[in-house]
Amino acid sequence: MLKKKTTIKDIANVLNITPSAVSRALHNHPRISDKTKAAVKKVARELEYQPNHLASALRSGKSKLIGIIVAKTNSYFFSSVMESIEKELNKEGYNLIITQSNESYEKECRNIDALLQTQVDGIIASLANETVNFDYYQKIKQNGIPLVLFDRGENDIGVDYIGIDDYASSNIIVNHLVEQGCKRIAHIAGYGHTRIYQNRIRGYKDALRKHKLPEDDALLLESSLTIEDGRAKMTELLKLPELPDAVYAAGDYAALGALQVMQEHNIKVPEQIALVGFSNEPFTSLVTPPITSIYQHNKEIGKLVAQQVLLRINDENYKPVLHKLILEPELIIRDSSRVLDSKKA
Repeated sequence: MLKKKTTIKDIANVLNITPSAVSRALHNHPRISDKTKAAVKKVARELEYQPNHLASALRSGKSKLIGIIVAKTNSYFFSSVMESIEKELNKEGYNLIITQSNESYEKECRNIDALLQTQVDGIIASLANETVNFDYYQKIKQNGIPLVLFDRGENDIGVDYIGIDDYASSNIIVNHLVEQGCKRIAHIAGYGHTRIYQNRIRGYKDALRKHKLPEDDALLLESSLTIEDGRAKMTELLKLPELPDAVYAAGDYAALGALQVMQEHNIKVPEQIALVGFSNEPFTSLVTPPITSIYQHNKEIGKLVAQQVLLRINDENYKPVLHKLILEPELIIRDSSRVLDSKKA
């Protein structure tokens, strides 16, 4: 049998005082004596009283809760961003409610509804791969709830956005591969309807043109960037009459899948095909060869996201507008793309 939840009335009955006196004591009201406050808190502990935050939110207008929606919590990028966000929010007395979309638009919509029903003070989100309709995000704005997007965001939503320069990331990667002597560079991309992947594709194509390298449609393959996608797309690339001499994957898991397939086909990385990933997942430094990858400044993004959502929550005149904070990417160079060094060895 479930234990009955302790209420303020239960504490009041034990101490023979009014429920309103208990409530004021729990909130350290100056008109309540220290003796009464101590007695109330002692009984509250003994009865394992848990305050009703939703009722509190209705009274104060603030729940001190902030919701976050991410694609997947097992990603190092998302988990480290969330850790940084939570650290900043906790300093200001806020707690983080974590939800994940698993890249599903339908689940993302359910998450938004759940967070609105919980009466969160703000929402932080990174869009699911499936999301092309932003009506549910407009619903957040219509409810007057501050919304901050990070990593995957869309200008059309018209709110704060924090992330890295995805276009510049592709330029940096292609420049590095060209410096290593690569001339036929393939790109295992994310789906082009998502802004960050669209920008990475655009940066990749412009960098090829800048270096006067061939643009071959067969070398550009869109996917969900899972390990399985990396394996499938690398298998496609190996069936081409002319193989690429480098592969740039827009996600580290896809890069890992591509590496597995190359190794299964006894292709030497980077001597025959160089490889670059994206996100600097921890495994990139542990596999053989270690994978070159873009570092996205995860902790800095998390800190900025938390500061921005708190700024908007505390702004009584808040009106959502498109406002971007863009960080410069950093390429962490490892053996998977060190073609020149491998030739010297």
